Amino acid sequence: MASGCQSASVLNLTQAGPSAASSPAKTDADWRREAEGLGAKYRAEPGDPDIALAYAQALRASGQRAQAVSVLEQASLRQPHNTVLLGAYGKALAEVGNLEQALEVLSRAHSPDQPDWRILSAQGAVLDQLGRHKEAQGYYASALKIKPDDPSVLSNLGLSYALAKDLKQAEATLRQAAALPGADSRVRQNLALVVGLQGRFSEAETIARADLPSDQAAANVAYLRQMLAQQDDLKNLGRPIPARRT
Repeated sequence: MASGCQSASVLNLTQAGPSAASSPAKTDADWRREAEGLGAKYRAEPGDPDIALAYAQALRASGQRAQAVSVLEQASLRQPHNTVLLGAYGKALAEVGNLEQALEVLSRAHSPDQPDWRILSAQGAVLDQLGRHKEAQGYYASALKIKPDDPSVLSNLGLSYALAKDLKQAEATLRQAAALPGADSRVRQNLALVVGLQGRFSEAETIARADLPSDQAAANVAYLRQMLAQQDDLKNLGRPIPARRT
């Protein structure tokens, strides 16, 4: 259960900001070609932060996350006060599991007198992965003071409640996020996950179908059922078999 929520929380590191739903989706082949072209530009102009950012984005999108971290690390060393680079570097570190380092880098991507709500939300997501849910929720609250009713921050907050096993609060927060105009499919899928975790599988499938084909929504719910059944089996291991009544 926790791993499913954590995966969604990681994805939300890049969710904040305008949705790209109106743009044609790029294929893996498109991203690989873009990464090759930008790689040539980066090698020619390694000190250009915009090229480094675009190249790292293409690398991440094409599955080359470790290489993206390396590019952003070098770019950040060249420009240690560039907060945009530091923010991207911190998120990339979180994606490859370097959580403590990600927190340190993200803390330098903004300052107390000029806080960035996107970075605050990213810091919260990393803290959630470290199991520090109360701290994470404090960061989301700070982000929401700057950007009230942002669906991506509320979605992260809802997942944080789920990780802390407060599923009722998680559902209420995710429903609030899903009702907002800027909410994308990931917010609704997170809501479907939390509803399913409470055993309301039919309702979870209905929510999932808003964005997924019926067969994929059904498959997701079936997988969730299997996960929960396995959890129950693990809980029952080692317990005495109850006496059969006659």
